[in-house]
Amino acid sequence: MRIAIIGYGKMGKTIEALALKKGHEIVLKTSGEFPADESTLKESKADVAIEFTRPDKAVNNLLLCAKAQIPVVTGTTGWYDRLSEVENEFKSNSGKLIYSSNFSIGVNIFFKLNEYLAEIMAKYDNYEPLITETHHTEKLDSPSGTAITLAEDVIFQMKRKDAWENELSRDEEKLSIISKREPNVPGTHEISYTGLNDELSIKHQANNRDGFALGSILAAKWLVDQESGVYSMRDFLKIK
Repeated sequence: MRIAIIGYGKMGKTIEALALKKGHEIVLKTSGEFPADESTLKESKADVAIEFTRPDKAVNNLLLCAKAQIPVVTGTTGWYDRLSEVENEFKSNSGKLIYSSNFSIGVNIFFKLNEYLAEIMAKYDNYEPLITETHHTEKLDSPSGTAITLAEDVIFQMKRKDAWENELSRDEEKLSIISKREPNVPGTHEISYTGLNDELSIKHQANNRDGFALGSILAAKWLVDQESGVYSMRDFLKIK
């Protein structure tokens, strides 16, 4: 594949290294200093773009890819309040987009485990759920997009919770998310259920960025062969 990397930070550089090892070609690299534009994207003749930038930059980058008719994979979070706008642009341009709060294969399996456990625990009111997420100090959004996905899935299954709060909440109808930021941490997410007599939990811990980067490359390869549309990692992994 001919890949355009939009966002040449730590993740972008990891994607580049893994993509080159797999025999792909990097035809464009953009960053905050050298942002993407429609003409540059078209001139790159990229088969696909992989976008990891900032919440305030992501929507513009995605709209540019839609207009340039370049399929795009985005792992940026914090922009989903404008998702319908982005979806409409891709549909009107017959474009291809796959977005996810996390492209790690392990995390997406973890999402499914979280749903299943929440469905079981919804029957037991004496267990209180809690989500804890830890990321590096450079991560801009809090809670993480992955934590929000986990929380929304718990709330869907557990009807006694109606929303999440990014703090330890005293409201019994709120699901608490505790966000921690520490130096040089790729990312850890844990969902615990605490009762009077015991506690159970499930956890996913990333050891490096390679899992996220590899997942985005695999998703990009899959996306190129799809019909126009907006997809999720569940479509790619065929997880129902």
